[in-house]
Amino acid sequence: MEPTVVVRPPAACPSGRPRLRKIRAVVNSAAGGVGPAAAGLVEQAIAAHGYELILASPDPSDLEAAIQQAVDAVPDLLIVLGGDGTARLAAARCGPDGPLLAALPGGTLNMLPHVLYGQVSWARALELALTEGVERPVCGGRVNGRLFFVAAVLGTPALWSAAREAIRAGDLRRAWRRSAYALSRAFSGRLRYGLDGGPARNAEALVLISPTVSKALDGNRGLEVVEVDAHNAADAFRLAIRGLAGDWRGDPSVTVAVARRGGVVARRSIPCILDGEPLRMPNRVEFSFLPRAFRALALPGNHGAVW
Repeated sequence: MEPTVVVRPPAACPSGRPRLRKIRAVVNSAAGGVGPAAAGLVEQAIAAHGYELILASPDPSDLEAAIQQAVDAVPDLLIVLGGDGTARLAAARCGPDGPLLAALPGGTLNMLPHVLYGQVSWARALELALTEGVERPVCGGRVNGRLFFVAAVLGTPALWSAAREAIRAGDLRRAWRRSAYALSRAFSGRLRYGLDGGPARNAEALVLISPTVSKALDGNRGLEVVEVDAHNAADAFRLAIRGLAGDWRGDPSVTVAVARRGGVVARRSIPCILDGEPLRMPNRVEFSFLPRAFRALALPGNHGAVW
C-alpha cells in the first residue's frame, strides 16, 4: 500500500485560492529536464512570492525518502520537480488527505504536469501554480497496488518504452537490443481480462485512462478501458495513423468500456507503463478506479491534452 499522511486542508483565501504558508520542495536534479541549477531557481521563484520554503535536492537513491520526509512535515504545499516517476511517487505519497501537490514538468513525457498546467516549462508551471492555482481533486487508478493518475498501458506495446529511454540516454546499442526484443514480442503476448465481474475477453493490450484526461467520459464513473486487439503490423500502423487524426476510438481494432475494477491474466509477466514510467508486472494483475486520489494546486479545468 502507498503510505499517506492525514492533515487538515489549508484554509481558503477570500478569492477561493488555498492559503499557503509553509511550502516544501523536492527537486530531482538528475531528471532529464531539470539540471543542477534548478534547485536555486526554484528557491528564488518561491522567495519572490514571500513564502516560507524548505527545499531538498537529494541523490536519486534518496529521492523516495526525501519525498516521504516532506509529506510527513505536513506542509500546506509540496512542490516536486522531476520526471514522470517523481510526479507519480509524490502524488501517491500525498494521497487524498495529504498536502496539496504541485508536480512540475522535468522529465520526458511529463504526463501529469501537462494535465495540471498545460504544456509549459517547469518555471512557467511553478509561476502559474503560485499565482493562479486552485485546489483541484485528481482521480486515478491502481494497478497491483501502484497508483497512476493519467493512463496505464498493459501489454507488449509497453516494451517500446525501454527502447525510447535508451535512445534518450544516447545508448544506441541498448536501444537496438530493446527494439529487437520489443519487435520479437509484438502480437505474441495476449492478455485475458475481465471488467467488474463480467465475462472474460482477449486483447493484445489494455489502456486504462483516467477521467481526468478522457474526453469520452462524463464524470467519475470509472476508468475508460481501451482494448487494443491489433493482430499484425498493418493493424498497428492503421491504429497509429488514426491516433494522429484523433479518431482512434473508431478503429476496428479498438473496443472501449468503462469499469471501476478488473483483472488481467497473461502467460508471462506483463509489461506496463504507469503515467509514462515503464514497469514489469506479474502475469496476474488487478486494477481499480480511485475517484479521489490526491489534491493538486493546479489551474482550473483540464489544460493537458485529452485522449
